[in-house]
Amino acid sequence: MEEQKPNKSPHFVNENSKNKQLEDFRNDNEGEYMTTDQGIGVSHTDDSLKTGSRGPTIMEDFHFREKMTHFDHERIPERVVHARGAGAHGYFQPYESMAEYTKAKFLSDPNTKTPVFARFSTVVGSRGSADTVRDVRGFAVKFYTEEGNYDLVGNNMPPFFIQDAIKFPDLVHSIKPDPDNDMPQASAAHDTFWDFASLMPETTHLIMWVLSDRAIPRSFRMMEGFGVHTFRFINEAGKARFVKFHWRPMLGTHSMVWDEAQKVAGKDPDWLRRDLWEAIDMGEYPEFELAVQIVEEEDEFKFDFDLLDATKLIPEELVPLKPIGKMVLNRNPDNFFAETEQAAFHPGNLVPGIDVTNDPLLQGRLFSYLDTQINRFTSTNFSEVPINRPVCPVHNHQQDGFMRQRINKGKANYFPNSIGNGCPMMTPENMGGYMHYMERIDGQKIRARSESFNDHFSQPAMFWNSLTEPEKQHIVSAAHFELGKVENKEIRRRQLVHFHHVNPDFAKRVAAGIGVEVPEDKSVTLTGNYESNKASEKMKKGKSVKESPAVSMEKNKVKTAKSRKVAILIEDGFDCNELMQVKQAIKDAGAHAKIISKTLGKRTSSTGEQVEVDKNHVTTASIMFDAVYVPDGEKSIAAMMKEGDALHFLSEAFKHCKPIATSGHGIALLDRAFITGINVANSNAGQVVSDKGVVTAGSDAEADEFAVKFIDAIKMHRFWDREMKDTVPA
Repeated sequence: MEEQKPNKSPHFVNENSKNKQLEDFRNDNEGEYMTTDQGIGVSHTDDSLKTGSRGPTIMEDFHFREKMTHFDHERIPERVVHARGAGAHGYFQPYESMAEYTKAKFLSDPNTKTPVFARFSTVVGSRGSADTVRDVRGFAVKFYTEEGNYDLVGNNMPPFFIQDAIKFPDLVHSIKPDPDNDMPQASAAHDTFWDFASLMPETTHLIMWVLSDRAIPRSFRMMEGFGVHTFRFINEAGKARFVKFHWRPMLGTHSMVWDEAQKVAGKDPDWLRRDLWEAIDMGEYPEFELAVQIVEEEDEFKFDFDLLDATKLIPEELVPLKPIGKMVLNRNPDNFFAETEQAAFHPGNLVPGIDVTNDPLLQGRLFSYLDTQINRFTSTNFSEVPINRPVCPVHNHQQDGFMRQRINKGKANYFPNSIGNGCPMMTPENMGGYMHYMERIDGQKIRARSESFNDHFSQPAMFWNSLTEPEKQHIVSAAHFELGKVENKEIRRRQLVHFHHVNPDFAKRVAAGIGVEVPEDKSVTLTGNYESNKASEKMKKGKSVKESPAVSMEKNKVKTAKSRKVAILIEDGFDCNELMQVKQAIKDAGAHAKIISKTLGKRTSSTGEQVEVDKNHVTTASIMFDAVYVPDGEKSIAAMMKEGDALHFLSEAFKHCKPIATSGHGIALLDRAFITGINVANSNAGQVVSDKGVVTAGSDAEADEFAVKFIDAIKMHRFWDREMKDTVPA
């Protein structure tokens, strides 16, 4: 007898279908209603259960807990997200006492150096994926304070994809490799992710950041970090203020170009972790300044966005950053697994003076992070692993379980007790006992989202308006790549509607490269009517900005040559005197030079001196350097004129907008490498010319002037005004 489903109810199961379900484990969701793992119908899976639409998430939300628990336990043993990471030890030291704002002791004494362990990571890829994929980067710091461990677990981008943690499993499922073929690895460029994003307008803001150069950092040392959520500072008097955390690299924030990032992934998939390790090994200790944005409680509703919305940032033009201290990473791990891999972070690891808010994404993370660490370690005792162990004493009644290392004495393993003299006792607040902020909560149990979360396009538009033209073009090109990989045209069209609401010109520029047009009806998509999704008039009348120059990397470029890598191309017959002068200038500027040649061994100059080659063309490439220098020398240049690898090295560096310098006979090598459209020095005159990051000098030019101009070019990092991807064969 054929199975009947009169009303498609998930609760209707006749005897035949029940037997069939017991025998057939292949499940097809097409046309079915959603249920929990227990078969209970799910009426709403976009919002967690809260006390009022802006209230905290409630533990009784069995659907959220089941969904998140199942998600947390999907990978064994690597992390579900942030699986590939690199870490380093160091210390944090405040600039001044922050006691006015918080009673956290590690922020109260400028003479205190708090030990830290920082872990940087990609989000989507597995442990074996490449470092330089386009992705959000994790930026997590564990502070080993005298009051216990404090974890600041953030990313390198200030907003997030989603507003409520209950959507996190859906987000990650969509962006991970497809379940049927496990492809692609470490990439969002496929149908399932963009299907999800095109149906969830709230993702638009972070998508703009992911399409930007922020998603392909040059180095972990040159990457910003953000706490993402709004937290609270609480001082000794009990006064609370809202706070946002920012990490700012002292070397500035710099990126790769997409073509370069893709090639590095093949040449050296460990690029970012190797860069971090080698920098610390050489004493080039990464430094990050911790800054905060502080908002008084009475100003909570004075913005045109909700402070509890994790898809929003607070523009620095409205709330300036206050630098409060510096982190220095000065020691590499002794064992990758024992330290970097076993480091367990949790946003609920708090110290007195710092508390959470009702941000529904943060509320879910408070549950999820603990749960997922238990899954990774198969034990609740992961806090006893050395890398996670607090530096302050630990006393409680936890006992037994896998990996138990602490040995408790005595008979009393419960509280209250008299056998153990009531110990361990409760810690008074004035002795460091943690007290949650006494926020008044009044609301109905409801599975809904606050109307103040409904504006999904104002801040993406602000981000777009704030960028330079090269930065905008990079976003457009990234969208061409990402959406160009999407086979379903309807998904591409839906995403273009989101982009149109950000900026019509942006949508047109993206549409031109992906084979579809922006739909004429831009008011409605499968997500509903945008007009009805606008935030309340109360929020719209709050403080806002149309542009925020602070979000542009180019507008905030730190000009320094420190720790930059310079390739020096030579063959036999090079000018040794010029080489040594320029190489010394590179060293004096804090940069590092490597000699590159066709083969390893020694190269002999035109006057008989010899130098050792550091790298040959087979094992390296221009993509692994920040600048290129070719010394003069007729015989050396003549040899490179016939070397395809040397010519490619130069043309590729030019294509990627990097500084290039050469002199004398080397000027002819530029033309041979298709480096055109720039002014060059007369090779027979004593002049030095610097144009669009290409520095050239005549044979009789002063080496000191030549070196100075080259170092100045290195400090600029990139020269976007010479992007000529269509004319350079590299």
